[in-house]
Amino acid sequence: MTKLEVCCYGVDGAVVAQQSGADRIELCVAPREGGLTPSVGMLKMARDQVLIPVHPIVRPRGGDFCYSAQEFAVMKSDVAFIRDLGFPGVVIGMLNEDAHIDINRMSEIMALCGDMAVTFHRAFDLCQQPKRALATLTELGVARILTSGQQQRAENGIALLKELTELSEGPIIMAGAGVRLSNLQKFLDVGIQELHSSVSRRVPSRMRYRKAGVSMCSSAEIDEFSRDCVDGDMVEAMKSIMQMNAMRVA
Repeated sequence: MTKLEVCCYGVDGAVVAQQSGADRIELCVAPREGGLTPSVGMLKMARDQVLIPVHPIVRPRGGDFCYSAQEFAVMKSDVAFIRDLGFPGVVIGMLNEDAHIDINRMSEIMALCGDMAVTFHRAFDLCQQPKRALATLTELGVARILTSGQQQRAENGIALLKELTELSEGPIIMAGAGVRLSNLQKFLDVGIQELHSSVSRRVPSRMRYRKAGVSMCSSAEIDEFSRDCVDGDMVEAMKSIMQMNAMRVA
């Protein structure tokens, strides 16, 4: 049956996703940056409170995926820490200056990961040649590739997602970016094995007093008194459709 990975930006969301039937958690922070490495405290609490597999992301900053020597050193340290905490997997990715997979650095990461399953994240969607990248990641031994099919939204990249799924002799092709209940069936129909979604809803702050005219973000348009949280009902609905689809094709 198709698996659902839920992207969670905190332990509270991870617990909700678990209770609602998610198969796996991608744990990260900084949603406006596309996901960055969680803090030590978050990692330890997730390890203690979440029973389904949790795969933390290792990404030291937003922007591109071509890292300096210092950034790469930080990433290696984070990977080793996550491994030593006992997590079953990690989410990571890096490209070279020409937007191909950085083979040398990824080889170091793979060796460092030990038994952890490695997901190569959406850096894949910025690479020059996706089929060449798939071959490289297959040789490296990554467990899965998170990709939107090199489009802004995975729904628009379904053709490439289907092709990569059929070509892959190793990594699972996991569709992500704009995957939701309304388009879920489209991915199931082309044989996608795993789906990645934030499955979120906007919730208001509990604060009664709200200071106007001051923002913690560089964009004054950002609402400081609401945030995205995992929608447990939506997770359950998506899993229900996946289960019905599995019964239909069995």
